[in-house]
Amino acid sequence: MLSQKQLSALKSLLFVACLLPLARLGWGSWSDQLGANPIEFITRSLGTWTLNFLLITLAISPLRKLTGWHWLLRLRRMLGLFAFFYVVLHLATYLWLDQFFDWPAILKDILKRPFITVGMSAFVLLVPLAATSSNAMIRRLGGKRWQQLHRSIYAIAIFAVVHYWWLVKQDVTLPAVYALLLALLLGVRALWREQERRRQLACVKPRTKERDKVIPIIARQ
Repeated sequence: MLSQKQLSALKSLLFVACLLPLARLGWGSWSDQLGANPIEFITRSLGTWTLNFLLITLAISPLRKLTGWHWLLRLRRMLGLFAFFYVVLHLATYLWLDQFFDWPAILKDILKRPFITVGMSAFVLLVPLAATSSNAMIRRLGGKRWQQLHRSIYAIAIFAVVHYWWLVKQDVTLPAVYALLLALLLGVRALWREQERRRQLACVKPRTKERDKVIPIIARQ
């Protein structure tokens, strides 16, 4: 178990580490090392890191359950917010550097290009999660409603993987890797949920049998 001081130090290191991909892009832009199409490089890199942070965030709960390191949950909010931070930069790059805020062209792109449609859908779903990430919003919504809302992270991750898969036109090896990782993370959750359901049913059955034994005794009286 980490002390509060150790956890604070870990959070600070993690915060800096999460900014390294952005620093790398800044350095590459300054030193002209982003290739022949720097806008495409920046857009794809920011999108890839959005997906990375989504999967890392989804991996926190399984890792906590497997390792017993409950302090991992204290890092999940930061990682989720960094996923939102990078997707905002990803979208801003597309709107500004790629489309120059040409809103009719952007709307046409969203409606006619499926990978942009599903990517924009993922962004729209992610906005409420980022907006309700604070403790104050958890209290305001209530724990149950907050959990229901934040379960949309599963659909968001699926949309993000599909967005990446449809974006890549030839070699889909990397999108396939992301799809397998996401399937594993969601599959583990589904398995544990089914095991919990069966345990609950197993607890209900003995109680039902005890109640059935009592009823005939009462009936005889």
